[in-house]
Amino acid sequence: MDTYIKIAQFLLSLSLLIILHELGHFIPAKLFKTKVEKFYLFFDYKFSLFKKKIGETVYGIGWIPLGGYVKIAGMIDESMDKEQMSKPPQPWEFRSKPAWQRLIIMLGGVTVNFILGIFIYIMMFNVWGEDYVSTNDVKKGFAVAESFKAYGFRDGDKILKVNQQELLNVLDVNKQLFLRDVKTIEVEHQNGEQETINLPEDIGLTMWQSGVMEPFTPRTYAQIDSVQPNSPADKAGFLKGDRIKMINNIPSEYWHEFITAVKNNPQGKPIQIEVSRDGIAHQLNVVPNENNTVGVYSGGISDDIIEIHHKEYSFGESIGKGFSKAYWTLRDYVAQFKYVFTKKGANSLGGFITIGNIFPATWNWQAFWSITALLSIMLGFMNLLPIPALDGGHVVFTLYEMITGRKPSDKFLEYAQITGFIILIALLLFANGNDIYKWITGQL
Repeated sequence: MDTYIKIAQFLLSLSLLIILHELGHFIPAKLFKTKVEKFYLFFDYKFSLFKKKIGETVYGIGWIPLGGYVKIAGMIDESMDKEQMSKPPQPWEFRSKPAWQRLIIMLGGVTVNFILGIFIYIMMFNVWGEDYVSTNDVKKGFAVAESFKAYGFRDGDKILKVNQQELLNVLDVNKQLFLRDVKTIEVEHQNGEQETINLPEDIGLTMWQSGVMEPFTPRTYAQIDSVQPNSPADKAGFLKGDRIKMINNIPSEYWHEFITAVKNNPQGKPIQIEVSRDGIAHQLNVVPNENNTVGVYSGGISDDIIEIHHKEYSFGESIGKGFSKAYWTLRDYVAQFKYVFTKKGANSLGGFITIGNIFPATWNWQAFWSITALLSIMLGFMNLLPIPALDGGHVVFTLYEMITGRKPSDKFLEYAQITGFIILIALLLFANGNDIYKWITGQL
């Protein structure tokens, strides 16, 4: 059932994005009196699930949910209609229109994507407001990844400023480090000492290559929420509600200390754990399995660890917040795009299964609209890439014509379209192949 809910949300979001994107092309085309022959949600290779002709345009739904399209008369696109292009240009055709009109038609789709993302964020701030966690709301400070302790960070640190600015939501520190060229972080150590720590310029790349994507996590108490049956912890006598107090005779009350001790424990050697159970101390010995786990799960973050605040916004306030959210969403996406060109980035590319898994397993309108806004901005950016089969490719050729006064030949545009289409199909197959491989190997 959870899978069906994810699929339903994904298809609804995808359909909304496709229809509005294609409307972005359709509306200016009609305003400039350009004939639009087809308007399709999904692709209709060989047959359609539904189609109806209204005026000069056939509206339909295809059976291949990989996108959608508008077929504009006199335009070299994915339809590759060579017969039409071999005839003399007609006044109502795309190729007969001035370059500035063709440019507006081609930019219409991505413009709608960006506007939609902004609009959704504005409405989300107005309807749901915003949750945030300030510096002092992380009661026990942060647990710090070992690799970041080399820079001077310590367990229990409070994050005061990033690049000399306070964060509205201090839990965003990891995202800031990865995507936003963080140079300095000001912290307060447990002893009350404040320190400004300088970071290397390539800290984001370092995080990506090392796999340390969350160097700062709020410290939580090592309290057992559940024990896996027949696991080493189950055999050792751990029970739900146990709170770890000592590990190998060293006081250790936080979850990250327990996980680190288990991870670094020599294979086959027992770990001495003292737990508090109903106020009584119990001594337990557990031997981690070959994967360096023992089969216990944390109770998560409680109110005495993190205090979450909520802020409501008027509609006027939401406008500024919506624009800001859309701007940083786009900027962060562009910033992480560079990692795609690394070996690890290529292997992490995902297709429709990866995108579908972003949606929650239960229907949640706030999550749905947040993901849809993100996908809309991503779609807008991706379509601007200068690949011939995408809007960005058409835009590049049109700008070339406007600057030089020379229009690329139809034969050149035809070959460029074919090349771009092959590139897109290859990327599509690669990304979805990654999904299938991860699904078969249990990584997805």
